[in-house]
Amino acid sequence: MRNIDLSRLAQCIALAGLMSATVAQAAQPFQPWLPPHGPLHTLAPEQFTDRLVVKYRDAASTQAPSVAQLEGGRVAANRQGVKLRHLRRMGLGADVIKLDRHLPLARVRQLADELKAGDASVEYAEPDRILYPMMTPSDTYFGYQWDLYEAAGGINAPAAWDKATGAGVVVAVVDTGVRPHADLAANLLPGYDFIIDTKVSNDGDGRDADASDPGDATDAGYCSSGSAATNSSWHGTHVAGTIAAVTNNADGVAGVAFGAKVLPVRALGRCGGYMSDVADGMYWAAGGTVSGVPANPTPARVINVSMGATGACDSTFQSSINAVRARGAVVVAAAGNSNGDAGQFTPASCAGVIAVAAVGRDGGKASYSNYGSVVSIAAPGGDGTDGVTSTINAGLTSPTTDSYGTYLGTSMATPHVSGVAALMLSKNPNLTPDDVMARLKASARPFPAACSQCGAGIVDASAAVDAAMASPSLVTTIVEVEPNNSTAAPQVLQGAPLVVKGSIASSTDADYYKFSLPAGKRLTVALTPNASSNYDLYVYNLAGRLLGSSRNGTGAKDTVVISNYTGGSNTLSIRVVYASGVTGASGTYTLSLAY
Repeated sequence: MRNIDLSRLAQCIALAGLMSATVAQAAQPFQPWLPPHGPLHTLAPEQFTDRLVVKYRDAASTQAPSVAQLEGGRVAANRQGVKLRHLRRMGLGADVIKLDRHLPLARVRQLADELKAGDASVEYAEPDRILYPMMTPSDTYFGYQWDLYEAAGGINAPAAWDKATGAGVVVAVVDTGVRPHADLAANLLPGYDFIIDTKVSNDGDGRDADASDPGDATDAGYCSSGSAATNSSWHGTHVAGTIAAVTNNADGVAGVAFGAKVLPVRALGRCGGYMSDVADGMYWAAGGTVSGVPANPTPARVINVSMGATGACDSTFQSSINAVRARGAVVVAAAGNSNGDAGQFTPASCAGVIAVAAVGRDGGKASYSNYGSVVSIAAPGGDGTDGVTSTINAGLTSPTTDSYGTYLGTSMATPHVSGVAALMLSKNPNLTPDDVMARLKASARPFPAACSQCGAGIVDASAAVDAAMASPSLVTTIVEVEPNNSTAAPQVLQGAPLVVKGSIASSTDADYYKFSLPAGKRLTVALTPNASSNYDLYVYNLAGRLLGSSRNGTGAKDTVVISNYTGGSNTLSIRVVYASGVTGASGTYTLSLAY
């Protein structure tokens, strides 16, 4: 296994000029973490971090470095005394490197770029950014749930419950943990706490099998210099209740998929949570192996991620999402609450996720909701005094008694879609993540009020269940037509979702496809080779400029996402090329296109 050269990292810090007066000001504990106080669309983005994520091309994904390897790199310091140390190996083989103080995010990104540029064996290096729950608490409590049944902004859940309840499906809630609320406990599975840092976890220890939420309240100045004191949010409990609160028990609220089970995965705590903890938690939730963590006996088919951070999708997050989807799990993520382009937020901008915008009670875009070409669908998140009511705890800091609260946000919209996905999978467990996304979009109902760039429409639970049970005709499947071995003679593809069944005839074969991407659309192109082969994927524009490529290993799916922000359609050239493995009759692959 690779010896991690920490001296090189330290040298990169000095070369990048990372130390400044700002660093001295950032020396307070947890300087980068800004609390989610006030309306979420005014939440300041994170500005600091004290960690890097580095992925070496030859790193094993399931084995942590030995003690000798951990000590093999000399922990160096520059003139201002910043030290680096290896913190841990992530579930998919990347390494988390810790600085002994917080640095401005832009400077840590510069360090990561210097590191990658100076070492060809580094696959990627990036800051371990901080993510935050995407919700805005409301003081008003409504004793009914317009979000489930009203014609304008609701999801048409009662009609769906005649056909599906989510029975047999596990939904992971990667969040602040949960409380054993009486209106939720019967549908909770044992989960896991992935927070390592005790100042974040607030529970006195690191990773353990207790995913309960001890509260995320903070004192003034705890998260950053001048930050306000905050009460505990009970964010994960609210999200979990929307998905699977116990229903028909003459008490409390109803859950969208009340027959499903919730797997709590705790990755957010005081002041937010590290991307690396969230990514590990997602991977474990889907059944992946994370060093030092017991195997998950109840892998999730749906993973709810009601959180986010500013910036386009990181490699760490994308790698986790790719691995999760390869295990058959659907990832549903909040679009964000900044009234801006969701393409500038993570994980909403990651390929393969169902990014959810929020609508208010009138079915129009919530004032705070992000929007854009990366958004897949919308769901009720509330606006003004009309919020989403679900399970919480009454404690202002530490837990006390069960209660209910009305919150606003794309965090609240997201579990509606996760719940509907669970309803769909309970009726048709053979659906792939791409199937679920395509059928959710195809069955969405039109917006009754203005919601520009909010996805395909408002999620319709009843229509989505019907779509799940329908024949696969929603997705067109065609076969490759030869000759299509050059840009001059490509096979023309029309419409999406579309699946092409193709083959690589020889090691010199390359298959070309032509596709017209409409204005305002975001296309995901996925290449899945046979288990014995490695085929690579490239996407070009009409002028021959490379727009994106993916070159994963044998049997691994390659994915490229292309957005068209122009006023007209763009013609794409899609190329599938041999890298290694079998050819001829056994050299099969599938190429899928989906908006």
